[in-house]
Amino acid sequence: MKNIAKLILISAFGGMISLGLYKAFFEKENTRTFIESPAQVQHSPVSYAVPGTAPEDFVEAAEKSVHSVVHVKTAVRARVPVAQSPLDFFFGVPQGQGQGQLQLGTGSGVIISEDGYIVTNNHVIEGAEEILVSLNSGEEYPAKVIGADPTTDIALIKVEDEVSGLPYLNFSNSDNLRVGEWVLAVGNPFNLTSTVTAGIVSAKARSIGIIAEQAAIESFIQTDAAVNPGNSGGALVNTRGELVGINSAISTRTGSFEGYSFAVPSNLAEKVVADLKEFGTVQRAYLGVKISDVTPRLATDLKLEVNSGVYIGGLSENGAAAEAGLAEGDIIVAVDDRKVNKGAELQEIIGSKRPGEAVIVSVLRDDVLKDYQVTLRNVNGTTQRFKKEDLQFLTLLGGSFREVNEDERRAYRIPYGVKILDVKSGILAEQDIPRGFIITQINQKAIKKVEDINVVGKELPRDKPVIIFGVLPNGREKYYAFGF
Repeated sequence: MKNIAKLILISAFGGMISLGLYKAFFEKENTRTFIESPAQVQHSPVSYAVPGTAPEDFVEAAEKSVHSVVHVKTAVRARVPVAQSPLDFFFGVPQGQGQGQLQLGTGSGVIISEDGYIVTNNHVIEGAEEILVSLNSGEEYPAKVIGADPTTDIALIKVEDEVSGLPYLNFSNSDNLRVGEWVLAVGNPFNLTSTVTAGIVSAKARSIGIIAEQAAIESFIQTDAAVNPGNSGGALVNTRGELVGINSAISTRTGSFEGYSFAVPSNLAEKVVADLKEFGTVQRAYLGVKISDVTPRLATDLKLEVNSGVYIGGLSENGAAAEAGLAEGDIIVAVDDRKVNKGAELQEIIGSKRPGEAVIVSVLRDDVLKDYQVTLRNVNGTTQRFKKEDLQFLTLLGGSFREVNEDERRAYRIPYGVKILDVKSGILAEQDIPRGFIITQINQKAIKKVEDINVVGKELPRDKPVIIFGVLPNGREKYYAFGF
């Protein structure tokens, strides 16, 4: 999966403290932030005390949560570019990178069970060869990765030793969190262990374009609690000490806190963790729609009668929404009676479901409210759920497919093939293989029907490149080669 370190914003991951890499991990030439330019920023005194509404103190919540937040230390092998001939790939040297020195990084994590399961960010542990967690008590344990989900930036690790009685936090219902409510961020910024800061919820369902994945889910809780490098993976708790989010990122120009931080809602994190524990991989559900937020401008352009909701601009062929009867031009206003104002909210709701689960989608069509029961599907357009060890090559590709029909065979002058209907997250997205591409061969084996992809996938050698050959939508033949 793509490296989270290349994200648009500066993630709050703890610093890459060795080899002077702290600065390199932060500002880069292509970094964009969601903060106004210096000439536009207005500075004025700010008081965080709200008379009559703020709690007298946060002691109870801090004491309840601080012992359940750990310091996560990682050792990641640096990738060192090496000289590469165009032919190197085909002779067993994919990526053109050598092995470098171990780099040390730090972050935070939240203990969620007494036997040592810990939730953190994917970008905290991604590529780690070694993981060490330090408790607030000073105890240290080696840990292993149970699973990770780059599309939500959530990962699950576990203490390797047999332990019991560890302090832990239960997931709370983040849907109940309200804008303006006080929250605490607990973590280890700049290696300052067990640091607690306070702020309020500034916004919910915030999408900021930070996760560089094809099917990313961004519906962050935005707060003004101070979060800095090292806080990533730490706890966001309410004034009762209940876990409502996992701190993930900050909006910044300098690499340090400048006003806003972002956390993955606990409801979404809890679902991802449950999937990773049970299956070893996330069971991602899809509605099968192409969406846009209904804004005043869109409402004017399309002569809509509403100014909020999610506009369906297209449907996946043979997808869940199309099968249920939804149509292009419908406006989604609710799912399971939960109001939907924008796409980030819809993504969060669907992202908390599994393939095969049914939801009631409420839409406006010609100003008439209609309800549809939609059975959600996986990335391949089925309701099947897979364990990590049973993942099929079709699933790893990350798309939905169908056999070409007679008209397509005639138009492209091909005897057979499998057409890519949608590109989601996976190999297709990583290799920029487009929607509409027709696969006719994989490693010189004919692909006549969808199941052929899995059959060939089982025989693919792990130490040699995979070559997918086929036809682009414009009729040109093309192949894609990549390591597997």
